[in-house]
Formats: sequence, C-alpha cells, structure tokens
Amino acid sequence: MKKQTFLLLLCFIALQSFAGDGYKIKLKITNPVNDSMVYLAHYYAKPFPALYKADSARIKNGVANLTGKEKLNGGIYVLLLSDMATFFEIILNNGDDLNVTVDTKHLPASIVIKNSPENEHFLTYENYMQGYGIQQDSLKNRLAKARTSSDTTTIKAESERLFKAMNAYRDELRTKYPSSFLAHVLGASTEVQVPEGKHYLPNGKEDSTFAYNYYKTHYWDNFDFKDNRLINTPLLQNKLDQYFNKVLEQIPDTIEKYADIVIAKARGSEDLFKFTLEWLTINSHDSKIMGMDEVFVYLVEDYFMKGDGTWLSPEDLQKRIKRARDIAPNVVGNIAPELKLPDVDGKTQSLSGVQSKYTLLLFYSPDCGHCAQEIPKLDSLYRASLKAKGVKIYAVATEDEPKWKDFIKKNNMSDWINVADWQRTSDYRAKYDIYSTPVIYLLDEKKIIRGKRIDHTNIGTVIEMLETREKTSKN
Repeated sequence: MKKQTFLLLLCFIALQSFAGDGYKIKLKITNPVNDSMVYLAHYYAKPFPALYKADSARIKNGVANLTGKEKLNGGIYVLLLSDMATFFEIILNNGDDLNVTVDTKHLPASIVIKNSPENEHFLTYENYMQGYGIQQDSLKNRLAKARTSSDTTTIKAESERLFKAMNAYRDELRTKYPSSFLAHVLGASTEVQVPEGKHYLPNGKEDSTFAYNYYKTHYWDNFDFKDNRLINTPLLQNKLDQYFNKVLEQIPDTIEKYADIVIAKARGSEDLFKFTLEWLTINSHDSKIMGMDEVFVYLVEDYFMKGDGTWLSPEDLQKRIKRARDIAPNVVGNIAPELKLPDVDGKTQSLSGVQSKYTLLLFYSPDCGHCAQEIPKLDSLYRASLKAKGVKIYAVATEDEPKWKDFIKKNNMSDWINVADWQRTSDYRAKYDIYSTPVIYLLDEKKIIRGKRIDHTNIGTVIEMLETREKTSKN
C-alpha cells in the first residue's frame, strides 16, 4: 500500500480498449466515506506518478461497482479515491469478478479480496514488503545514531540479513506459484545475481570483466516478454533506462546489437513490443551522447521502414522517416557531404579541398547571441592549441549577409575559411541537419565525421581520443 498525493493523477490517459470478457469489481469500504468517486487506473511501463484511467464509479453508502465489458489486458491496477491520496494496488485480469473490502484507514492490512487466490498472494507479499520497509527504516535511524564502529557493523549485518531474507521470500513465491502473474512481476524486478568467486579466461588468466559481462548478458533473463500484462506495471521503462543508458557501453554498434536482442524478445507481445521500440527510438534521438543519432537512424530504417510501428499514423510515420533521412548523411563515421561555397572574396572553397589533419566545420549566424558567445571561445582555443594540432576551420555563415564581414573582422576570424551560401544552392541545412546555430562538426583528414554538435569545451577531448585510438591501432 502506498499513501501520498500525486498531482499528475488528476490527468488520466484513457487507453484503447479491446473486445472481450471484461471485469467486475465490487468495492465495499467499511469505514465512513462521503459520497465520492473511486477510480480504476493502471500503470503503463512507467512508475508513479504516471497512472492511466480505466474506469470510475461513484461510492454510495460505502459501495461502488466497476464493470467493464471489453477485453482487458491484465496487470497491476490501482483503486484510487477522490482525495487522490488514498489508493491501493490489486492484480486484475480479464474475466475477473472481484469482491474487495477495505478499511481505508488501515491499508493494506485491511484489504480482503474474494474470488482471487492470485490477489491473496499479492496482498500477502505487499504486507510483507511494508513490514520489510519499516524494519529497514528503523535500521537506518539506528545507523544514523550509532556511536561505535561495532554498533555500525552490527546494524549493517542486520540490514543485510533482512535483505537476503526478503530475496529468499521472493524466490520462494516464484517457485511456489511459477505461472502466476505475481511470479512474473517478481522475476521482472529481480536483480541479476552474479556468481561469486574468481573466473578465468581460456588462457588461464583471471577474467576481470566477468561480472560485467555476466550482468549484461543475463539482465533480461527473468523478464517474461511473453506476458503482455507486464506493460501494466511500473517496471519496463526503468529497466530499459538502466540497461541502455547505464549498463551498456555508449557505442552505437553496441546499443544497436542489444536493441535488436531486446526487441526480438518483445515481439509478439503487442504493448511490450510497442513500448520497447518507441522508447529505444526516442531515447536514441534525444540522447546527448554523440553518435546516438546513428542508433535512431538504424531503428527507423530496420523497423519502422520495414513495416513495424503500425500504431503510427501514416503522417507520423513519414515524419519519423524524414527525420531519419535528414540525420543519416551526417552521422558520426560517415564522409562529410561536400560543400562548395564562395568566400568573402567570391572565390569557391570546397570542404573536401581543405588540407588539414582535422577540420572544424562551423555553422553560425552573425546575429545569433549564442554564436556571439561561442565563437570567441572557439577562437581562443584555436589559437591556444588547435592550430598547432593541424586544425583548420571551415566557417559557414547562415544568416545576415550585411553583418557577415564585420562579424568576421570583429571576432578575429580572418585566418579561418569563411564562406556563405546566400543564394541557397548548396542545401547545407538538409545535408547537415542545421535547424539552429551554432553547430560544429569535427572531420578528420579524410573528411570523415568524427564529432558532431560539439563545442569549445569538448573539441580537445574528442581530438585526444582520436589520437589515442590512432596510436593504439598502430601499436
């Protein structure tokens, strides 16, 4: 049971319903409750405060009846009173006919649910976990007041004992009721237990990466993607975020490899598949880590353009495809699209013709406030270190032709390659996904994109990484 106020619960989102058997819930509240409403809501892959409305009913004389006639995708559902602070969880499956009795002043201990052995096990577990939480909170308070190292050691040992007992209890429930939804929920929330002891490589040396590789490989072992009801729990989004943003190395090829594995596991479970593919796509598009846009393009090309994503309207699908096509030419690792633009003297300067170990391709506007701040800092870095490393700057002005030459003079940009396309013939905006300024790309001597949307704070770091990699490769 949980009691707290969630303002976002005031705005429920109704999900698409399905033809089928439905459900019946008769709720009886034994303590006095004024004439008010009760809401039936559920999770959708996300934790609180995100809840999604399924039904509502008025409480009259302490009784409310909730009835659905269409097929229900089961899961963890929430019965929430009008105060938006009093609520409790139940397991609800298609075809259920439940009689629920509660005293809202004594939750969850007062909950009684007839006609549902699964809920009996679930409520027993909820009560156990509430007691576990109280015990651990008590130990935390004792730890804060501990005066000796002996007291600290004793309290920590007790906390660890409780933790192990809790895990053993969860394992016991999964073993006792292996086909139950509760078992699937507990499995999905179970942490990977890495085998203890030393582990060795075939050559006899100790495998220092064993724990990480084991954890990465077995992360999804206990998440049953065949049970579509798990979408109606608060588990999936956090697991995806932990795995793809914290566990895995942030390398496009790695993310793509494991995205394929997880998507394949979810295929066949409509809601789990939809949420997983959508989350991975949006996460890669919105990532602040350089190179993750390659993952976005990969997912669009390998899934949405091949018939997946049926939930998108034709218009939204085309927008996503267009976005991928806009990004595709300028992802890290591709050869930079050619530009042939006139400089301040009207002479054509080609990007491919710049002879340098590294080229900074800069898009800016003389009338852009952020550009006015970034360019002097970039120039200072250029003169202090980048120029000595063989860096040249190919600077493309995007707006304000009248201010262009004065801006170059004012910011000491005379030894840069300063070009512009006032006639709009090069299509540089589409080639380099320019929808704001400033934007900086780092190219190597072969004009392969090595850095994208970087700034003066990390240009040096990217170059150092490239040079370290080059030295390692030669050795």
